Amino acid sequence: MKPVPLLDLKGQYKSIKPEIKKAIDEVLTKGRFVLGDNVSKLEEEIAAYCNSKYAVGVASGTDALELSLAAMDIANGDEVITTPYTFIATTESVCKVGAKPVFVDIDAKTFNIDPQQIERKITKKTKAIIPVHLYGQACDMTPIMKIAKKHNLRVIEDTAQSIGAEYKGKKAGSFGDTGTFSFFPSKNLGAYGDGGMIVTNSKKIYEQLRILRSHGCQKKYHHLINGYNSRLDEMQAAILRVKLRYLDKWNAARDKNAQYYNQLFKGLDQECIVPFKPKENKHVFYLYTIKAHLRDELSAHLKAKGISSAVYYPIPLHLQEVYKKLKYKKGSMPVSEEASKYILSLPMYPELTKSEQQRVVNEIANFYRKAAK
Repeated sequence: MKPVPLLDLKGQYKSIKPEIKKAIDEVLTKGRFVLGDNVSKLEEEIAAYCNSKYAVGVASGTDALELSLAAMDIANGDEVITTPYTFIATTESVCKVGAKPVFVDIDAKTFNIDPQQIERKITKKTKAIIPVHLYGQACDMTPIMKIAKKHNLRVIEDTAQSIGAEYKGKKAGSFGDTGTFSFFPSKNLGAYGDGGMIVTNSKKIYEQLRILRSHGCQKKYHHLINGYNSRLDEMQAAILRVKLRYLDKWNAARDKNAQYYNQLFKGLDQECIVPFKPKENKHVFYLYTIKAHLRDELSAHLKAKGISSAVYYPIPLHLQEVYKKLKYKKGSMPVSEEASKYILSLPMYPELTKSEQQRVVNEIANFYRKAAK
């Protein structure tokens, strides 16, 4: 039987192949490969999509975070509050500018940072909060922004997994001082290589970001500061411009697939908990992640049946070897630690068929039937 992948990028490419080839050919014909028209036009289009004034294309989602921090002068001795339940790029960027990540546990239902626990972690050294919109769902931004305003903190939204997601009718990434995006191929809006974007409503931050991404230059060979070599590739920008036109359609298909999964999982409530979505949120389901009893055994069973699954994330960041010096112990982030034992992401992409979803859930049901004997 044909395998069911976690993500099918080949199928997506087939559906837009002529447009992609045309976009690539136009770039090759023009011969402008760095910061050309496609980059500037994509910046305008992403800014408009996010209802932000400005956007700056950079080399990756990780760079988008690091450049945001640098543009706000967050550096040695500063502290940045974030979640331990995220990809390490979130905290790598904090450490790269010399600051210290301070972890706050997550909400058990959404897996996003728990706003109720943020304020107690604020010190005189705290300069910013990085909420991570995980799995395609926006954080609870109202209390986060209130806390930031009260304590005069910057907010950098890590929206790597959630382009198009909304909170109370407003796009994720448009609440804070900056919103950062990743165009890694697996993302809802993915390039055919690395790429990233930063959106902001601050002209000052926007101008600083443009200087930072090009070796600290405002004018060629006139270096104002030590910057980065972090420019979104022109070819990737051309590809992303094609794909952006389909993003809302693809996100709607992901949502439809998620609702169908929810239906199929009825009757398996004791073994699997489906994703929770607050009423005020528009979820774009970068991942369809369940809480599963006997998670590792279930994952192995699915693999044997030709069905892919993945664990995002098996070890929360506060327990990773690289952050041992921060002196967090097991039990210090109980919700994150608990989630890491049970979460499992299932196949999710716009082209996923109902029959494939039925096969996934049927095999999950078969596994639990055998496990109960």
